[in-house]
This record gives sequence, C-alpha cells and structure tokens, in this order.
Amino acid sequence: MGPGVTDTLLYVYAVTDADLVDAEVDGLSAVDDAPVHVIAEAAVAAVVSAVDAQRFDALALKRSLEDLQWLEGVARAHDAVVSRLASHRPVAPVRLATVFTSTENVRTLLRTRARDFTAALDRVRGRCEWAVKGFVITGHTAPATSAPAPGLSPGRSYLERRRAERDHRAQNQHEALTEAAALHDQLAQLAIASRQYPPQDRTLSGHRDEMVLNVAYLLPNGEESEFRQVVDAYQGRHLRLQLAGPWAPYSFAILEGDQ
Repeated sequence: MGPGVTDTLLYVYAVTDADLVDAEVDGLSAVDDAPVHVIAEAAVAAVVSAVDAQRFDALALKRSLEDLQWLEGVARAHDAVVSRLASHRPVAPVRLATVFTSTENVRTLLRTRARDFTAALDRVRGRCEWAVKGFVITGHTAPATSAPAPGLSPGRSYLERRRAERDHRAQNQHEALTEAAALHDQLAQLAIASRQYPPQDRTLSGHRDEMVLNVAYLLPNGEESEFRQVVDAYQGRHLRLQLAGPWAPYSFAILEGDQ
C-alpha cells in the first residue's frame, strides 16, 4: 500500500435511525466474518464492517461481481445483516458491495442525504415485503388435434401440427398474462404499495415454466393474512403462483434518484 492508502475499506449494509447502538449488531455474521459496528450522524446511522481493500476496491469488485460464487457469499452475508436489523427496526438497505474509504466519508453521506434516508425509513416503518411470482402452466391441455387434411404430404402435415402447437402456446401465454394482470390488480388493493419487476429468465428463476408475473408488495407487519389467502386460494387455469416473504423491504427503501 502506498502513502495515505488504507488497507481496509468500510462496507455499508444499511441505514437506520440514529438510536441504533453497537450492542444491537453484536454477533451479526458480516462479510468475511468481520465485526459490525454503527456510525451515527444527523438523524440516521449506518451499519458497517471493515473489508480488505485489495478485495473490495473498484478494480477488484469489477472482477469479483462476475464471480457467481463470490457474489453469492457476499449477498448472503449482506442480507443476513439487513434481515436481522429489519426484524425489529426500519432499515434502508444499501446496494450490495457499497464501500467507503473512511468513517468521515460515511458520515458525509449520512449528513448530505439524511433527509432522503429519513423519508425512506418512514416509508417502510412497521412494514415488510412479500413477493409474488407467476409462471405459465404448460401442458395442462393439449392443442386440439384433427386428422390431416386429405392430400397433404407428410412434411406439410408436420408443419401444420407445429403451427398448431405454436398457436396453442401463444394463446396459453396470453391467457396467463391476462390472469396475472387481474391478480396483480387484486393484490395491489390489499398492499400499501407494489413494485413490478421484469420477469426473470428461466436460468435465474430456476423454473422450467416461463415467468410472467414478478411483483413485490409492501404490507404492514403481521397483517398479511388476507393477502396470503388470495394467493393461496388462487385457482387460475393458466398461471401457477409462488409466494415468498416476509422480507426486509428492499424494493421500497430505495432512495429517490437511486432507482
């Protein structure tokens, strides 16, 4: 390390109210198992831990963020800290792998964006996030089949069958999208807020069926029974649902301008 260059950086997990004390974060499993501590400034406080500068500087992060195994480990540690805090206080999670060179730089962030952080915390105070994903049900009905038209060659008959199958899949997806839109309208009325995301690719979702619904909903803590009943009772013909939560309200604690 050259003159004036530190060998550690401060990894920031989340921001919360300024009354957070170090005792509340003792024993948390952070990135690289480093101890977590609190930096308070103005009306808010940041939850941080020290990380190796050679592994978390800009160049190293550019390489590491393409390493899925490394990324998963950091993401798990990041979420463990945020979820523990969110279990008993409002938190505004900070983007994964956000680092600062010094305590004073963290304090500067808290001072300059205190109003934004406070607004984000008030938005999620006493609330949690639930996620609903919807997948097209495939193979529940087969396309109507009929005897090939007289005089068609085997090749033409094959092409006609393939066309019928494509038309069937397209119609099935259209019906699933229609069901998804109607369901979202119903769930959104039961939530304080909702945030729609693009459907995930099959390789990311881990499901064979195509995703057509990917929405986060903000609900009051402990008041999700009616919301869950709607999802559990859903019996659409073309849409299969997946419900997950409650989680820390990542989708709704985003600072204005950071979306």
